Amino acid sequence: MSYNIVTIDGDGIGPEVCQAAMAVLREACGSDRLNFIPCDGGAQHYQRTGQVLPDDTLQACRSAHAILHGAAGLPGVTYPDGTEVGNDLHLRLRFKLDLFANVRPIRLLRGVQCPLKDWQPGQIDYVIVRENTEGLYASRGGGVRLRDELATDTLVVTRKGVERVARFAFDLSRQRQGAPRDGQRRVTVCDKANILNSYAFFRAVCTEVAQAYADVAIDYAYADAITVHMIKKPDFYDVIVAENMFGDIISDLGAGTVGGLGVASSAELGEHHGLFQGAHGSAPDIAGQDAASPVATMLSAALMLRWLGERHADDALLSDAKRIESAVEDVLAQGHVVPADQGGKARCSEFTEAVLRQLR
Repeated sequence: MSYNIVTIDGDGIGPEVCQAAMAVLREACGSDRLNFIPCDGGAQHYQRTGQVLPDDTLQACRSAHAILHGAAGLPGVTYPDGTEVGNDLHLRLRFKLDLFANVRPIRLLRGVQCPLKDWQPGQIDYVIVRENTEGLYASRGGGVRLRDELATDTLVVTRKGVERVARFAFDLSRQRQGAPRDGQRRVTVCDKANILNSYAFFRAVCTEVAQAYADVAIDYAYADAITVHMIKKPDFYDVIVAENMFGDIISDLGAGTVGGLGVASSAELGEHHGLFQGAHGSAPDIAGQDAASPVATMLSAALMLRWLGERHADDALLSDAKRIESAVEDVLAQGHVVPADQGGKARCSEFTEAVLRQLR
């Protein structure tokens, strides 16, 4: 079986890292397994046409097996209300394709120096599942701004939204080996149930869902406290599930504990569609200089293969995903070709070539 993959290069370093990931995918899967379909979108496209997500791009995304994205956003390219245009590309795709689960693996790779003292690869390995279509970000474009005197946004939490992301988190825990500390399969609910009714409801629904998963422990942490726990005891975590905004914040913190956003992969998943991209931004200050790190996008491409392989019972894709992850980690561990964000001087093209050689 071959798969149609929409690619949206986007802005800044997006084209460089997206093309690097595509080269690795071709090497790992062969030239006839993945059919890449380039499509427009992002802040630069908005500057040219007035559209951040063209209709033909959206239609292609609906029809494709998966979407691979580079990065979006440019400084100063904003809507009249001051919000950034680039972010709107992701948000429109999330809502229109109902990508309700944002999956952010937090894993310390070999060859990456951990900012936390004395932690080693294998000791930090958990996943943050961020509810992706509700929460505070559901107010995007719908909040109230009155006479430049008042602005409000509404935090939206529905039973359906919480139930499905909670089930996703518990199912994911069942697929994993448990927390590094004790091997316990565990879902930690991140909220502010002690203060806000919306988060108390989020916690209550997660607790109801947990009753169907006797083999997976449930744990609770307030959003402020978990920022400390993720630093002091990261090996305790297996899967963390959180509302949209809290998930956004703690997933960047988690990435910081394992080397930064440059090595942080991301998958945005729904019942029928999946979008994959590095968790970093478009870094326009280094665009076009061959200075970007493609690690996060390569690892996101591996997540894409894993998702496709599971959906279509394609063991070859699952194997190719493992090969890409191993090749990227092996190159980092060898220490000869190190991206700038990890303290080295390797160019994007140089790191890509090293991964291609490792795959061969």
